Amino acid sequence: MADHDPPVAKVEVSGTAKVTGRPSRRRKGRRGKAKASASSQSSPQPSGTKAKGKARPKGSATKPEAAKAPRVEKTAAPPAQAPTQPVRPVSSMAAPSMAVPVGQPGGQGSGRQAYAAIDLGTNNCRLLIARPSGENFTVIDAFSRVVRLGEGIAQSGRLSDAAMERTLAALRVCADKLMRRNVYLARSVATEACRRATNGPEFIERVREETGIHLDIISAREEARLAVLGCHVLLEDGFGPAMIFDIGGGSTELVLIESTGTVPRILDWQSVPWGVVSLTESCGPEGTTQAERLERYRHMHSLVAESFSAFSKRVGPARESASQEGPLRLLGTSGTVTTLASLHLELPQYDRRMVDGLIVPAESMRGISTRLSSMAIEERRELNCIGRERADLVVAGCAILEAILDLWPAARLGVADRGIREGILRSLIASHSPGPASGIRNMTDTIRNAVHAR
Repeated sequence: MADHDPPVAKVEVSGTAKVTGRPSRRRKGRRGKAKASASSQSSPQPSGTKAKGKARPKGSATKPEAAKAPRVEKTAAPPAQAPTQPVRPVSSMAAPSMAVPVGQPGGQGSGRQAYAAIDLGTNNCRLLIARPSGENFTVIDAFSRVVRLGEGIAQSGRLSDAAMERTLAALRVCADKLMRRNVYLARSVATEACRRATNGPEFIERVREETGIHLDIISAREEARLAVLGCHVLLEDGFGPAMIFDIGGGSTELVLIESTGTVPRILDWQSVPWGVVSLTESCGPEGTTQAERLERYRHMHSLVAESFSAFSKRVGPARESASQEGPLRLLGTSGTVTTLASLHLELPQYDRRMVDGLIVPAESMRGISTRLSSMAIEERRELNCIGRERADLVVAGCAILEAILDLWPAARLGVADRGIREGILRSLIASHSPGPASGIRNMTDTIRNAVHAR
C-alpha cells in the first residue's frame, strides 16, 4: 500500500449555501436531545437502533466503563517523566494543520467551544462533536451511517456514482450538525477508499463544493496513530508489548505498543489493504452450500495471513517478550469486534454501554467467527446486532480477526467502540483548547513522535 502524507485540511462550512442551520442557535431546550443521541449513535451499528440495558451474562466478561449521556471520554494523566527512548530510531509523524474554523469561538477560557471529527471510511461515515471537560471531553452529538463508499473499488479502482451519492447525503447531515452545534474547530478525514480510488481527489473536491466540508485524505500511518490515540486507554493493565488493531472497510491497521506509565510508545505498525469491504469483494460470491462458504472463508483467512506474514516475523521477539511478562494484551476497534462482542453477550440490540471496554475470551470470538462463516447470508441477517447492512461483510471481518488472533495469540480480547474520531478530537483539543488540556496535549505529542520508521 502506498503511504503518503496527508494534505492540509480546511473546513469552511459556514460559508456555503448548501448548509442549513443557524450557527448561533444553541438553546437550553436542546440539551436533553443531545444527551439522548450521544450514547448510542456513535456506535458502529446501523443508526436508529436503541437498546434497553440488558444485564450482562454472568462470568462472560469484564464490566465496561459506565456510560452516561452526554458521554465523557477519559484520558489518563501524563507520566511524571518522559518515557525511555525506544531501541530503534524514532521518526516524527507530523499531523497536518488542524486549525479548522467552522463557527464562532465561545470566548477565551469559556470552555464552551465545540470540536468535531468526521471519519469517512470505506464502509461508514461517522461524526463526533464534543466539548473539552478538564482532561477529558464530553460528547454532545454523534452520527453514524453505513455508506459503502468503497463498494466496487476492488473491481473498477473507482468510486461509483451510487456510492458517492450515498456518502454525500451522509456528509450533508454532518455539515448541518456542525452548524447547529456551533462547532468552533473541526477536522474531517478520509481513509482507504479515497486513498485507492483514482477519482478520490475529484470526490474530495465535490464534497467541498456541495457541503463545505474539506476532507483530508490521510495516510495509513496517520490512520494508525489516530486509532491508537483514540482507544488505547481501554487496553488492559499489564507489562510488556501489546497489540492494538483497527479492522476497517478497506484496510486493517496493526500497531505494536509498549505501555510506559500512562502513555503508550509505538514500537511498530503495519497497514494491509484488506478490510471487510475489500476482502469481501475480492473473494467473490459466498456460494450456495456450506462447503463452498467454508472454502471461501479459508481463502479469506489465507489472504490476510499472508499479508501479515512480514509483520508477524518482525514482532516475533516482542511477542515472546510479552508472553514472559504475563498474558498477551490485545485491543480491537472496529465494527467487527463490537458486533461479535454483542453476539457474545447475546444482546437483543446493540448497546455501546455494554460493549465499549468489554473484555472477551478470544476462544469465544473464534467460536462465533466459525459459526458465522458457515451460515448462509439469510441466516446471518436474522441475527441480533448484524442485520441486513452487515450480513455480507461480517464474514470477512471474522477472517481478519482470526488472522490477528493467530499473529498475536492473546487469551482475551479488549473491545473498543471508539477510535479515529476520538483520536482526532484529542488532537484538536490538545492543539487549540484555551482550557487546561496539558494531559491530552502531552499524550498526543508522545504518540505522534513515537512511530518508528521501517
